[in-house]
Amino acid sequence: MANNDKKGRKFSSLVVDGMERAPSRAMLHAVGFKDEDFKKPQVGIASTWAMVTPCNMHINGLADDAAVGVNDAGGKGVIFNTITISDGISMGTEGMKYSLASREVIADSIETVVGCQGFDGVVAIGGCDKNMPGCMIALARLNRPAIFVYGGTILSGCHKQRKLDVISVFEAVGARANNLIDDEELHAIESKAIPGPGSCGGMYTANTMASAIEAMGMSLPNSSAQAAISADKKEDCVKAGKAVLNLLELDLKPRDIMTRKAFENAITVVIALGGSTNAVLHLLAMAHSAEVELELNDFTEIGQRVPMVADLKPSGKYSMAELIDIGGIQPLMKILLDAGLLHGDCMTVTGKTLAQNLADVAPYPDNQDVIRSLDNAIKKDSHLVILHGNLATGGSVAKITGKEGLGFTGTARVFNSEEESMASILGGSIKAGDVLVIRYEGPKGGPGMREMLAPTSAIMGRGLGDKVAFITDGRFSGGTHGFVVGHITPEAFQGGAIAIIEDGDTISIDSVKNELRLHLDDDIIEQRLANWTRPAPRYTRGVLAKYAKLVSSASEGAVTDKGE
Repeated sequence: MANNDKKGRKFSSLVVDGMERAPSRAMLHAVGFKDEDFKKPQVGIASTWAMVTPCNMHINGLADDAAVGVNDAGGKGVIFNTITISDGISMGTEGMKYSLASREVIADSIETVVGCQGFDGVVAIGGCDKNMPGCMIALARLNRPAIFVYGGTILSGCHKQRKLDVISVFEAVGARANNLIDDEELHAIESKAIPGPGSCGGMYTANTMASAIEAMGMSLPNSSAQAAISADKKEDCVKAGKAVLNLLELDLKPRDIMTRKAFENAITVVIALGGSTNAVLHLLAMAHSAEVELELNDFTEIGQRVPMVADLKPSGKYSMAELIDIGGIQPLMKILLDAGLLHGDCMTVTGKTLAQNLADVAPYPDNQDVIRSLDNAIKKDSHLVILHGNLATGGSVAKITGKEGLGFTGTARVFNSEEESMASILGGSIKAGDVLVIRYEGPKGGPGMREMLAPTSAIMGRGLGDKVAFITDGRFSGGTHGFVVGHITPEAFQGGAIAIIEDGDTISIDSVKNELRLHLDDDIIEQRLANWTRPAPRYTRGVLAKYAKLVSSASEGAVTDKGE
């Protein structure tokens, strides 16, 4: 594709062409550019490599592979880095408040580098939960030919012939607190759960978002279903680098792909897979960046016709590696397409439609039970249930697979932070029939909307998973299972009704009526709200203060560029 005109070089030509751009070329000579490279399309390769988490520790190598693909196809690949944080490491600490904020930092940084440097196309490689939607938000904002690459899933650990992942460790903490295991057993599980690079191994947030992005058409077929350390993943990166040059040739951009129908496809696949509640938050944010109208009730509408068919962790028994072994999500997408549940006419980064990509996909093996048939679903409709009611007038998101039942009524146990709830759980004061209310953990109130994996896992470890419920204006990890409702809007810090719940109040969760209700008369709720005082902001300087000031509600994707 290299030539002497400006085809495919809409942006880089402004940076490097002409006599007056000699200083720019001089700088680029120093980082390895040759004279001939200035006539090639420049493709920025956004690497989220870091040694702060196993999810991303291998991505520097994948970025090199993508650069090979770009260069072999006649472009000039330029690798740059952005940040990542680790949810798994920071979970349950004050540092976890930076997690969701990091999604915005990542998006802002990719947009900043690509916009400044004049890259014509982009390959973005993400591995952990927030850098994946962060990458996609940036690609939608920039709207230059681009492709997303998933860094790949981790392989399972093993202890006493039992497969392990990071959730196994969180639940083991609860088991240890309940004296179901001893310190030696906890240490053995801790030591063996994470065997190497890659993202958490169930249908948690990383694998959920990778699957959603593939279903949307923004990554190559099978990109979501490859182990982090594998020949397939290396080949995926090389092919992605080459594919961007084809996208430049076609002038096919993210917003040509990230249409309303594409988002519907992503939601459909997330539901079928039993994916993370975080997909709701992130897909809303991605749609905002792509200027696509998407709202909470769309998840309800789509969920009424799409069954959950994947028996994957956390609520099921299989890992992502086992889904990879039977063919990944492509055969599932073919099933959904043939059933009329996917839009086959959506364009993808292959330059072909979704239906064309799926035309020759082989079915799953006959003897597998990872993915059930549509008429033998685990749940006949969505496990992602959007609840409204007097506790969530702006909406909330529940994860109800049916294994927990379809409703729960219990007595409120109120905590003003995750730490308070965790102390009570590990101290043994939480009883069957309790509804744990964890508030002031919302986007503004936390700030940062922490994930409640530690308390929910501790409850599971104590054997109370089907006996108590959680509600929060924070989030839940993709690894959470049990009767949980998050993303409650308005959040407590904004004067939502969750702020005035008291110990002993009765709360009901009804996934049939899609309702979250505090059983108090309206006049009592109004009186309590009139007496409520907003607490002082927890941060007044720095990243979290800026985030709290800018962030929208969870029901709007918790975005920071919503404007007036």
